[in-house]
Amino acid sequence: MDDNAVGGATAVPHGLPMDRDAGPFDPPSRITRLREVRPVSPLIFPDGHEGWLVTGYDEVRRLMADTRFSSRQDIGVLHVPYEVPGMPAATEPSPQVPGLFISMDPPDHTRLRRMLTGAFTVKRMKQLEERITDLAERQLDEMARLTPPVDLVEEFALPVPSLVICELLGVPYEDRDDFQANSAKFMEKDVALDEKMAAFTGLTTYLAGLVTRKRAEPDEDLLSDLARHDELTVEELTGIAFLLLLAGHETTANMLSLGTFALLEHPEQLAALRADPDLLPGAVEELMRYLAVADIFYRYATEDIELGGETIPAGSTVVVSLLAANRDPRRFEDPDVLDVRRTARGHLGFGHGVHQCLGQQLARIEMRAGFGGLLRRFPTLALAVPADQVRLRTDMNIYGVHELPVTWTDTSE
Repeated sequence: MDDNAVGGATAVPHGLPMDRDAGPFDPPSRITRLREVRPVSPLIFPDGHEGWLVTGYDEVRRLMADTRFSSRQDIGVLHVPYEVPGMPAATEPSPQVPGLFISMDPPDHTRLRRMLTGAFTVKRMKQLEERITDLAERQLDEMARLTPPVDLVEEFALPVPSLVICELLGVPYEDRDDFQANSAKFMEKDVALDEKMAAFTGLTTYLAGLVTRKRAEPDEDLLSDLARHDELTVEELTGIAFLLLLAGHETTANMLSLGTFALLEHPEQLAALRADPDLLPGAVEELMRYLAVADIFYRYATEDIELGGETIPAGSTVVVSLLAANRDPRRFEDPDVLDVRRTARGHLGFGHGVHQCLGQQLARIEMRAGFGGLLRRFPTLALAVPADQVRLRTDMNIYGVHELPVTWTDTSE
């Protein structure tokens, strides 16, 4: 059946629609159309698997709160909804990576996550806020010394969260080139499987050595705190470190760069934010809703489950689009409009359920410091290239921009 044919009430997509044809900030138009008529839709995977795509806000919330939709990869076959070079068709479950709690269910997930919640409390993050603001301001000092145009990703959006997560975890910042290169390779969609595994091995080998040193000679950082838990193996510590390092800089870096791009493309919203800095906390929530850079997640149906008027059979791979859910007009009025005055409470940009983002308070502080500092220090900030020349990260598992060339005029004279 082709994509224009009608299966039941709507077309059944063959492969996950990924073309950002509606614009750099909007979901693919085929996903938006599907959400309007069938928010829980069949999806034919490239290997022939008949899975599902969930795009409606209420349906996504219910799914992510229901642990019958498993996050584990070792109990059933999880199918990939797009072509991956060199990847054989999935015929058996993947082995569980120790410590990678994002791919676990309770009680294993609960055991590991509980050890981390104390490190990411609102109170502890508040204590870090001054330090994070200082790191952001120093990076802005560095950027101000450069002659524009510059790449905002390289000079600001990537360094700030990298500095923060390195300091928090106790990872030497001078090692960032290697871990950022391996992270980027691991997050590419179309990279050959052997290259992806080489990047994963490079990262985990490095982190295994680091956590082993932390266990022998603990310092005042999060990995040292975790290393003091004797019940955690080095393999589990390595998996936790991998997840925190990857998630801790990839997502926030892309929110800072894509969020800046979105504000520059919506000058009236940018002007409102500059005129009233008190709007910043709400604007961060709205940008999280509007952009949802961590968009696509997967679940495995452990039994037949009713969702949104459909029966999802046991054994199905279910693809979830947080971006589509955040743009659902049944939940948000004028959802495709960026409005920094909107109350975006309840958005799914940080996920939902037991796997809701552990570092969301940290990310909020980084974004407030990053956007606030950038808009204050560079009042004439502008794109240095036409918007359609900005390279989008459609090839990556975390969405954003590869580079964001920006310029400004010196207003100090």
